Amino acid sequence: MSMLPNSNKQVQQRVDSSILSGKEDEHGGVIVEMSTEEPVDPLVFGSLLKASMLHWKQQGKRGIWIKLPIELVNLIEPTVQEGFYYHHAEPKHLMLVHWIPETTNTLPANASHRVGIGAFVMNENGEVLVVQEKSGRFQGTGIWKFPTGVVDEGEDICDAAVREVKEETGIDTKFVEVLAFRQSHKSFFEKSDLFFMCMLQPLSFNIQMQEREIEAAQWMAFEDYAAQPFVQKHDLLKQLTKICMLKRDGKYAGFSPVPTLTSFQNKPSNLYFNTKDINP
Repeated sequence: MSMLPNSNKQVQQRVDSSILSGKEDEHGGVIVEMSTEEPVDPLVFGSLLKASMLHWKQQGKRGIWIKLPIELVNLIEPTVQEGFYYHHAEPKHLMLVHWIPETTNTLPANASHRVGIGAFVMNENGEVLVVQEKSGRFQGTGIWKFPTGVVDEGEDICDAAVREVKEETGIDTKFVEVLAFRQSHKSFFEKSDLFFMCMLQPLSFNIQMQEREIEAAQWMAFEDYAAQPFVQKHDLLKQLTKICMLKRDGKYAGFSPVPTLTSFQNKPSNLYFNTKDINP
Protein backbone atom coordinates (compact mmCIF):
# COMPACT_ATOMS: atom_id res chain seq x y z
CA MET A 1 0.00 0.00 0.00
CA SER A 2 1.32 3.46 -0.86
CA MET A 3 2.02 5.78 2.01
CA LEU A 4 1.73 9.54 2.31
CA PRO A 5 4.29 11.42 0.18
CA ASN A 6 7.75 11.62 1.70
CA SER A 7 10.08 13.23 -0.81
CA ASN A 8 13.65 12.01 -0.77
CA LYS A 9 15.32 12.92 -4.05
CA GLN A 10 14.95 15.24 -6.98
CA VAL A 11 14.05 13.41 -10.17
CA GLN A 12 13.72 16.28 -12.60
CA GLN A 13 14.14 19.99 -12.97
CA ARG A 14 12.18 22.07 -15.44
CA VAL A 15 12.93 20.82 -18.95
CA ASP A 16 13.00 23.89 -21.19
CA SER A 17 10.18 25.26 -19.00
CA SER A 18 7.71 22.68 -20.30
CA ILE A 19 7.64 20.22 -17.39
CA LEU A 20 6.79 20.92 -13.77
CA SER A 21 9.55 20.37 -11.26
CA GLY A 22 8.84 17.47 -8.94
CA LYS A 23 10.40 15.16 -6.39
CA GLU A 24 10.10 11.40 -6.36
CA ASP A 25 8.46 9.84 -3.32
CA GLU A 26 9.21 6.42 -1.86
CA HIS A 27 6.41 4.66 -3.74
CA GLY A 28 6.97 5.54 -7.38
CA GLY A 29 5.08 8.80 -7.27
CA VAL A 30 5.91 12.47 -7.72
CA ILE A 31 5.38 15.43 -5.41
CA VAL A 32 5.07 18.93 -6.88
CA GLU A 33 5.30 21.78 -4.39
CA MET A 34 4.26 25.04 -6.04
CA SER A 35 5.97 28.17 -4.78
CA THR A 36 4.48 31.63 -4.35
CA GLU A 37 7.84 33.11 -5.36
CA GLU A 38 7.16 32.31 -9.03
CA PRO A 39 3.50 33.15 -9.81
CA VAL A 40 2.08 31.08 -12.68
CA ASP A 41 -0.84 32.02 -14.89
CA PRO A 42 -3.59 29.35 -14.63
CA LEU A 43 -3.58 28.77 -18.39
CA VAL A 44 0.21 28.37 -18.44
CA PHE A 45 0.04 26.08 -15.42
CA GLY A 46 -2.65 23.96 -17.07
CA SER A 47 -0.44 23.44 -20.12
CA LEU A 48 2.56 22.59 -17.96
CA LEU A 49 0.53 20.13 -15.94
CA LYS A 50 -0.90 18.44 -19.03
CA ALA A 51 2.60 17.97 -20.48
CA SER A 52 3.93 16.84 -17.11
CA MET A 53 1.20 14.21 -16.71
CA LEU A 54 2.10 12.74 -20.11
CA HIS A 55 5.78 12.73 -19.15
CA TRP A 56 5.13 11.05 -15.78
CA LYS A 57 2.85 8.46 -17.38
CA GLN A 58 5.62 7.57 -19.85
CA GLN A 59 8.00 7.21 -16.91
CA GLY A 60 5.62 4.77 -15.20
CA LYS A 61 4.90 7.06 -12.26
CA ARG A 62 1.90 6.31 -10.07
CA GLY A 63 0.55 8.78 -7.54
CA ILE A 64 1.04 12.46 -8.34
CA TRP A 65 0.74 14.94 -5.46
CA ILE A 66 0.41 18.69 -6.01
CA LYS A 67 0.78 20.97 -3.00
CA LEU A 68 -0.76 24.39 -3.56
CA PRO A 69 -0.13 27.24 -1.09
CA ILE A 70 -3.30 29.06 -0.18
CA GLU A 71 -2.11 32.07 -2.21
CA LEU A 72 -2.28 29.97 -5.41
CA VAL A 73 -5.96 29.11 -5.13
CA ASN A 74 -6.36 30.18 -8.78
CA LEU A 75 -4.50 27.01 -9.83
CA ILE A 76 -7.09 24.66 -8.35
CA GLU A 77 -9.39 24.71 -11.38
CA PRO A 78 -6.78 23.67 -13.99
CA THR A 79 -5.50 21.01 -11.58
CA VAL A 80 -8.97 19.51 -11.13
CA GLN A 81 -9.53 19.64 -14.89
CA GLU A 82 -6.55 17.28 -15.27
CA GLY A 83 -8.26 14.69 -13.09
CA PHE A 84 -6.88 15.63 -9.68
CA TYR A 85 -9.02 15.54 -6.56
CA TYR A 86 -8.74 17.04 -3.08
CA HIS A 87 -6.81 14.91 -0.62
CA HIS A 88 -6.51 17.19 2.41
CA ALA A 89 -6.32 20.82 3.42
CA GLU A 90 -4.18 22.57 6.01
CA PRO A 91 -4.34 26.21 7.15
CA LYS A 92 -1.75 27.29 4.56
CA HIS A 93 -1.97 24.76 1.75
CA LEU A 94 -4.19 22.36 -0.16
CA MET A 95 -3.03 18.95 -1.39
CA LEU A 96 -4.47 17.47 -4.58
CA VAL A 97 -3.69 14.01 -5.90
CA HIS A 98 -4.08 11.89 -9.04
CA TRP A 99 -3.52 8.17 -9.60
CA ILE A 100 -2.10 7.53 -13.08
CA PRO A 101 -2.10 3.73 -13.66
CA GLU A 102 -5.24 1.90 -14.71
CA THR A 103 -4.97 -0.22 -11.59
CA THR A 104 -6.49 -0.06 -8.12
CA ASN A 105 -5.73 3.27 -6.48
CA THR A 106 -3.63 2.49 -3.39
CA LEU A 107 -3.08 6.06 -2.26
CA PRO A 108 -4.00 6.45 1.42
CA ALA A 109 -7.11 8.40 2.31
CA ASN A 110 -6.94 11.57 4.36
CA ALA A 111 -6.53 11.19 8.12
CA SER A 112 -9.75 9.67 9.41
CA HIS A 113 -9.60 10.02 13.20
CA ARG A 114 -9.59 12.64 15.88
CA VAL A 115 -8.04 11.70 19.25
CA GLY A 116 -9.55 12.77 22.56
CA ILE A 117 -8.74 12.13 26.22
CA GLY A 118 -10.61 11.92 29.50
CA ALA A 119 -8.78 12.37 32.81
CA PHE A 120 -9.42 10.32 35.93
CA VAL A 121 -7.64 12.24 38.72
CA MET A 122 -8.13 11.03 42.30
CA ASN A 123 -6.60 12.46 45.48
CA GLU A 124 -5.62 10.62 48.67
CA ASN A 125 -9.10 11.18 50.13
CA GLY A 126 -10.72 9.17 47.35
CA GLU A 127 -12.11 12.31 45.70
CA VAL A 128 -12.08 12.76 41.94
CA LEU A 129 -11.50 15.97 39.99
CA VAL A 130 -14.67 16.98 38.14
CA VAL A 131 -15.87 19.95 36.11
CA GLN A 132 -19.04 21.49 34.70
CA GLU A 133 -18.77 22.95 31.20
CA LYS A 134 -20.05 26.34 30.02
CA SER A 135 -20.77 25.19 26.47
CA GLY A 136 -21.58 22.09 24.47
CA ARG A 137 -24.11 19.35 25.19
CA PHE A 138 -23.59 19.57 28.97
CA GLN A 139 -24.13 23.32 29.22
CA GLY A 140 -26.60 24.18 31.99
CA THR A 141 -27.29 20.53 32.88
CA GLY A 142 -25.50 20.54 36.22
CA ILE A 143 -23.70 17.34 35.24
CA TRP A 144 -20.26 16.81 36.75
CA LYS A 145 -17.79 15.14 34.39
CA PHE A 146 -14.12 14.27 34.22
CA PRO A 147 -11.89 16.81 32.42
CA THR A 148 -11.74 16.02 28.70
CA GLY A 149 -10.03 17.45 25.64
CA VAL A 150 -8.50 16.89 22.22
CA VAL A 151 -4.94 15.81 21.52
CA ASP A 152 -3.09 18.43 19.49
CA GLU A 153 -1.13 17.55 16.37
CA GLY A 154 2.31 16.26 17.33
CA GLU A 155 1.27 15.76 20.97
CA ASP A 156 1.40 12.45 22.84
CA ILE A 157 -1.72 11.17 24.59
CA CYS A 158 -0.03 11.29 28.00
CA ASP A 159 1.07 14.90 27.53
CA ALA A 160 -2.37 15.95 26.28
CA ALA A 161 -4.05 14.54 29.37
CA VAL A 162 -1.73 16.48 31.69
CA ARG A 163 -2.19 19.67 29.64
CA GLU A 164 -5.99 19.48 29.53
CA VAL A 165 -6.28 18.99 33.28
CA LYS A 166 -3.97 21.94 33.88
CA GLU A 167 -5.86 24.16 31.43
CA GLU A 168 -9.32 23.36 32.79
CA THR A 169 -8.63 23.19 36.52
CA GLY A 170 -5.13 24.53 37.24
CA ILE A 171 -4.19 21.19 38.81
CA ASP A 172 -0.70 19.84 38.09
CA THR A 173 -0.64 16.10 37.46
CA LYS A 174 1.58 13.17 36.53
CA PHE A 175 0.39 10.71 33.91
CA VAL A 176 -0.04 7.16 35.21
CA GLU A 177 -1.89 4.94 32.72
CA VAL A 178 -4.34 4.62 29.86
CA LEU A 179 -7.21 2.74 31.47
CA ALA A 180 -9.32 2.10 28.37
CA PHE A 181 -10.14 3.50 24.94
CA ARG A 182 -13.17 3.73 22.68
CA GLN A 183 -13.57 4.11 18.91
CA SER A 184 -16.67 5.71 17.38
CA HIS A 185 -17.63 6.83 13.89
CA LYS A 186 -19.42 9.63 12.06
CA SER A 187 -18.43 12.01 14.82
CA PHE A 188 -16.69 15.38 14.45
CA PHE A 189 -16.69 16.58 10.82
CA GLU A 190 -18.05 13.12 9.86
CA LYS A 191 -14.73 11.57 10.93
CA SER A 192 -14.08 8.75 13.37
CA ASP A 193 -13.06 9.39 16.95
CA LEU A 194 -10.64 7.68 19.35
CA PHE A 195 -11.14 8.46 23.04
CA PHE A 196 -8.59 7.44 25.68
CA MET A 197 -9.52 7.32 29.35
CA CYS A 198 -6.39 8.20 31.31
CA MET A 199 -5.45 8.02 34.98
CA LEU A 200 -3.35 10.86 36.39
CA GLN A 201 -1.83 11.45 39.80
CA PRO A 202 -2.42 14.96 41.23
CA LEU A 203 0.69 16.93 42.18
CA SER A 204 -1.26 19.98 43.38
CA PHE A 205 -4.75 20.34 44.86
CA ASN A 206 -5.76 24.01 44.76
CA ILE A 207 -8.23 24.39 41.90
CA GLN A 208 -7.95 27.43 39.62
CA MET A 209 -10.48 26.74 36.90
CA GLN A 210 -10.45 28.12 33.39
CA GLU A 211 -13.39 30.55 33.42
CA ARG A 212 -13.65 30.78 29.62
CA GLU A 213 -14.88 27.18 29.17
CA ILE A 214 -15.48 25.82 32.67
CA GLU A 215 -18.51 26.74 34.79
CA ALA A 216 -17.32 25.01 37.95
CA ALA A 217 -14.63 22.60 39.16
CA GLN A 218 -14.20 20.71 42.40
CA TRP A 219 -12.99 17.59 44.16
CA MET A 220 -15.95 15.24 44.61
CA ALA A 221 -16.39 11.93 46.43
CA PHE A 222 -16.03 9.20 43.83
CA GLU A 223 -19.30 7.59 44.92
CA ASP A 224 -21.17 10.89 44.42
CA TYR A 225 -19.79 11.22 40.90
CA ALA A 226 -20.73 7.64 40.05
CA ALA A 227 -24.24 8.04 41.50
CA GLN A 228 -25.22 10.82 39.08
CA PRO A 229 -28.27 9.66 37.06
CA PHE A 230 -26.57 10.64 33.79
CA VAL A 231 -23.57 8.43 34.58
CA GLN A 232 -25.79 5.50 35.53
CA LYS A 233 -27.90 5.79 32.37
CA HIS A 234 -24.97 6.30 29.96
CA ASP A 235 -23.49 2.90 29.15
CA LEU A 236 -20.02 4.21 28.21
CA LEU A 237 -19.71 6.33 31.36
CA LYS A 238 -21.00 3.49 33.49
CA GLN A 239 -18.37 1.12 32.09
CA LEU A 240 -15.57 3.69 32.49
CA THR A 241 -16.64 4.38 36.06
CA LYS A 242 -16.49 0.67 36.83
CA ILE A 243 -12.96 0.50 35.41
CA CYS A 244 -11.89 3.51 37.49
CA MET A 245 -13.31 1.92 40.64
CA LEU A 246 -11.44 -1.31 39.96
CA LYS A 247 -8.27 0.67 39.42
CA ARG A 248 -8.82 2.55 42.67
CA ASP A 249 -9.16 -0.77 44.49
CA GLY A 250 -6.00 -2.22 42.91
CA LYS A 251 -7.91 -4.78 40.83
CA TYR A 252 -7.16 -3.43 37.36
CA ALA A 253 -3.97 -2.72 35.40
CA GLY A 254 -3.99 -0.27 32.54
CA PHE A 255 -1.41 0.68 29.92
CA SER A 256 1.68 2.75 30.72
CA PRO A 257 3.70 4.78 28.18
CA VAL A 258 7.10 3.30 27.39
CA PRO A 259 9.47 5.45 25.26
CA THR A 260 10.49 3.71 22.05
CA LEU A 261 11.77 4.42 18.53
CA THR A 262 9.99 3.56 15.29
CA SER A 263 12.04 1.11 13.25
CA PHE A 264 11.73 2.85 9.89
CA GLN A 265 11.87 6.55 10.82
CA ASN A 266 13.86 6.30 14.05
CA LYS A 267 11.55 8.82 15.69
CA PRO A 268 10.71 8.75 19.40
CA SER A 269 7.20 7.73 20.40
CA ASN A 270 5.35 5.99 23.21
CA LEU A 271 4.19 2.39 23.19
CA TYR A 272 1.36 1.84 25.70
CA PHE A 273 1.08 -1.56 27.32
CA ASN A 274 0.53 -3.35 30.64
CA THR A 275 3.91 -2.90 32.35
CA LYS A 276 2.58 -4.71 35.42
CA ASP A 277 2.55 -8.02 33.56
CA ILE A 278 5.39 -7.24 31.12
CA ASN A 279 8.64 -5.70 32.32
CA PRO A 280 9.70 -3.21 29.62
